[in-house]
Amino acid sequence: MARPNRSNSLALAVLICLYERPMHPYEVSTTLRQRQKHESVRLNYGSLYAVVASLEKRGMIAAKGTERSGRLPERTVYELTDAGRIEMHDWLTELVSTPVNDYPGFEAALTFLPALPPDDVVELLNERAGRLEFELAQIASSRELIEKRGLPRLFWVELEFHKVLREAELGYILELVREIETGTLDGLKWWRDMHENPGEVISLPPLEDGSWQR
Repeated sequence: MARPNRSNSLALAVLICLYERPMHPYEVSTTLRQRQKHESVRLNYGSLYAVVASLEKRGMIAAKGTERSGRLPERTVYELTDAGRIEMHDWLTELVSTPVNDYPGFEAALTFLPALPPDDVVELLNERAGRLEFELAQIASSRELIEKRGLPRLFWVELEFHKVLREAELGYILELVREIETGTLDGLKWWRDMHENPGEVISLPPLEDGSWQR
């Protein structure tokens, strides 16, 4: 049997909402936004309805009926099937237990960092650090608001995780900037020579001990 496609976390969000109770897609969207889950799951109406259609086609959810509110058009209410309940459990279990490489864009940027001059990189990293500091301030405000509302910590642990990741990234960036500015970054001389004398510098192979020449 082919492995289920579990690349779209919005599909998991739909399954979990319907695990609570039957809902129509608009209610799913409203529920996710009210709980601030759209910060963790990419959410827009077009993709939501496409996900719902895909889940129904795969037998993970089924139409239970329709409902109407005021002058709004009828909305189809969906419920979780047994297959959907199993898929939700297996998918969430895999996400919690198994680390995967998500290929973040910043990691790719670090991979190809030597293509930019060191001084430019310092300026760009400082710019990124400023944005991270602003984001951390926003996270602190969100956390304060959540705590005032009395929401149990269990329901906002993802915000804590996001904060930890951003703090770690900020710390790494500031240390990398310091090493470039103080000239202590291994390989920095080669990096500067490559941009100051284009076409004259040949990539140096590792030394016998595996380290790079400065």
